[in-house]
Amino acid sequence: MRSKKSSSAERELAHQARLLRSQLRWDTVGLLAGVDEAGRGPLAGPVVAAAVILDERCIIQGLADSKKLTALRREKLFDEIRAKALCCSIAQASVEEIETLNILQATLLAMRRAVEGLRLRPAKVLVDGNRLPVLDVSAEAIVKGDALVPAISAASILAKVTRDRWCIELDAQYPQYGFAGHKGYGTAEHLAALKAHGACPQHRKTFAPVVAVL
Repeated sequence: MRSKKSSSAERELAHQARLLRSQLRWDTVGLLAGVDEAGRGPLAGPVVAAAVILDERCIIQGLADSKKLTALRREKLFDEIRAKALCCSIAQASVEEIETLNILQATLLAMRRAVEGLRLRPAKVLVDGNRLPVLDVSAEAIVKGDALVPAISAASILAKVTRDRWCIELDAQYPQYGFAGHKGYGTAEHLAALKAHGACPQHRKTFAPVVAVL
């Protein structure tokens, strides 16, 4: 049973989403693209970004912040988004770029690449968070956008599933680290594996827990 506090927060979020959709209808004429990322916090692997332009005629039920969905639900929505969106694009910034630029700038780079990879040019880009990549189209940063804007929710799902799949592939190469389970995050299991085995080539060697074992 949900608490009154959580129900109230959900109602407030739904109210904010309605206000934002109403504002965007008047604010922008043309296609809207939603952008989000996955993989800023982990200790290994690329940061992945996605950009999505939804088709208003093909409603996708159940879009939400990817972190609020089960892995199975994300996988199903991934396929549905790819099938029903007007267009979508997935891009990344590599471990080397993260180490050279820093994680924030690498994230913004991945976002820019995702937008530039769209087959259709959006009239406006809506980005989750409070920072914007350098783009040649109008853009707006929206805090909690992955819960407020369906196109950003869709982008968050594409980015999260893509990175999780990458972690499962990496697990096959380096099973001693347990990437399929923790997805690169600094869990107790991951930190113990780092201490026991050192870093693999896909670990981010500028992140403090990795630096500590080098």
